[in-house]
Amino acid sequence: TFTIEAEDLKQAKSRLERMEMDVLNNFKQMGVKAYVLDGEERLKVIHDILNPNDKLVFSFEDLKYSGLTTKEYIVPPSFNFSKPTYFKSGEVFSEVNFLQLLASDIKDEMLSEFLALEENMVVTFHIKAIDQMEAIKNVKRKITDLDKMKLEENKKAIRAGYDIDILPSDLVTYGTEAKNLLSELQNHDEKMFLVTILFMNMSKSKGKLDNTVFTLKSIANRHNCSLKNLNYRQEQGLVASLPLGINEVEIERGLTTSAAAIFIPFTTEELFIKGESLYYGLNALSRNIIMADRKKLKNPNGLILGTPGSGKSFAAKREITNAFLITDDDIIIADPEAEYSPLVEALEGQVIKISPISKDYVNPLDINIDYADEDNPLSLKSDFILSLFELVVGEKKLSAEEISVIDRCLPILYKTYFENPVSENMPILEDLYNLLQKQEEKVGKKLAVEMEIYVKGSLNVFNHRTSVDTNNRVVCYDIKELGKQLKKIGMLIIQDQVWNRVTVNRASKKTTRYFVDEFHLLLKEPQTANYSIEIWKRFRKWGGMPTGLTQNIKDLLASPEIENIFDNTDFILMLNQAGTDRDILAKKLNISKHQLSYVTNSNEGEGLIFYGNTIVPFIDQFPKNTKLYSLITTKPEEVKKAGE
Repeated sequence: TFTIEAEDLKQAKSRLERMEMDVLNNFKQMGVKAYVLDGEERLKVIHDILNPNDKLVFSFEDLKYSGLTTKEYIVPPSFNFSKPTYFKSGEVFSEVNFLQLLASDIKDEMLSEFLALEENMVVTFHIKAIDQMEAIKNVKRKITDLDKMKLEENKKAIRAGYDIDILPSDLVTYGTEAKNLLSELQNHDEKMFLVTILFMNMSKSKGKLDNTVFTLKSIANRHNCSLKNLNYRQEQGLVASLPLGINEVEIERGLTTSAAAIFIPFTTEELFIKGESLYYGLNALSRNIIMADRKKLKNPNGLILGTPGSGKSFAAKREITNAFLITDDDIIIADPEAEYSPLVEALEGQVIKISPISKDYVNPLDINIDYADEDNPLSLKSDFILSLFELVVGEKKLSAEEISVIDRCLPILYKTYFENPVSENMPILEDLYNLLQKQEEKVGKKLAVEMEIYVKGSLNVFNHRTSVDTNNRVVCYDIKELGKQLKKIGMLIIQDQVWNRVTVNRASKKTTRYFVDEFHLLLKEPQTANYSIEIWKRFRKWGGMPTGLTQNIKDLLASPEIENIFDNTDFILMLNQAGTDRDILAKKLNISKHQLSYVTNSNEGEGLIFYGNTIVPFIDQFPKNTKLYSLITTKPEEVKKAGE
């Protein structure tokens, strides 16, 4: 709350508007999002201090008809200031104390110790700036007074016959400190402030209130300070504790800029968002719960980064479980290492095990005709089939003639299905193979020959109609047993299946969460990399929320195009990092040395969360004696034990 003195309201408004711009710009330069509270928000802040157990029900529209003022909406049922050391607001006992700063050297740990108490407490700082010239004059006057006192002591020493250099210790200390203060004000760009620090504690019982205040006094004593009760001035203390900018407790202590800055409590950034938020652990500094809703980000795309064994898969499974329980979102998982099946089965999801010997089939030619009006399903499917052929042919780019032949076949391929969209009419790869063979150009027959192994040969796993439920709320594609060549095609087909689900959910305004483990595998092939880049660029508009897990940071920076994935990601869960990766990430994400310490030789489940412009160190200590832990752990010895 910023206040100024002015002759009238008009002058005050113009000066406050200038102050507002300066304050917001300063916050912006620090990378902090700040905005001015409107009238309703200010009322809510005051109401919640006065009524800690009630909810504010208010609208300015009601004031027109009720005949009430805003005060009637925010005051508690009653105030009782009959006692000298505490007061009651409604049924709540409250006590206001001021902090007496006795120590010459104050440490910033003191405030964090106060705030670590999990009690209902309002800490208020009244900081009033003193004109620089006036401050210097005041200090010089004090030095003159101290010098005068030294002369008096010297006269006493001469009369008493002892050494004039023997002076009272307090006089020597104050003289040295006053000269140091003058030097700081004149030479070190320090300014002078008058500071009042108040603690207002609230509790439902007087006994608990007394215990809390006793604990606070103990903390203050440890730091050579004192917490004093505002005897007979509790009402003035309450008013001063409200965000009104009014200080009727005229107990002030002069502090320089650096000394006052120690008390600014913005050393710990918190991440707690109301609504459909998911739990991500505890703040490593404050131990407060971290709750975040990625949907509220400008771009909800996510990355989970960390060395092997740092807990990437565990973190992804935690988020999957929370999303399943808290939201109605659909969840799709690309699982190259067969790690997610136990959890998905426990959530009654569909595990699709794709391998040369599996009977789980996914048709790469599945198409969704329920696209938005501006999108042509066939043109979007064409992009996927061309990428598929590039992988089949083993070339980075198809020739213009090859593209034309394939594109000519597609309307014929889907004609029957578009006329009668039933599953029996959905084409398979063999239908496309037959169409290519019938083309007059040699290139058509050449393409048919190149895809023959995937139709009639040993790699025909994708030449079947879909035999599994791809519409289950949780779908996991297990492609561990696919060979090297088939794995590339498998991952591309999974991405196309995700697109199909996203387009279906888009119409019903449903979010689709897509988790892809070993994300670097997708970035190594141009076709799957291009598809991934497209997903990271366009998913947000379609209600999709992709999350990539990788240990290879360099693969994310392999090209300017792939680097766009970083630029289109506003949520990063960063676990322990290797040395070279730390340096890359520090430069890319503007991470400070202190923040880097949380991803340097850190334990599993510890690291940094990037949520938009907010960076929070977190720790997630999951209880191991639970059923859920046995389902989501990836440690071989624990997986084996859970199986037994």
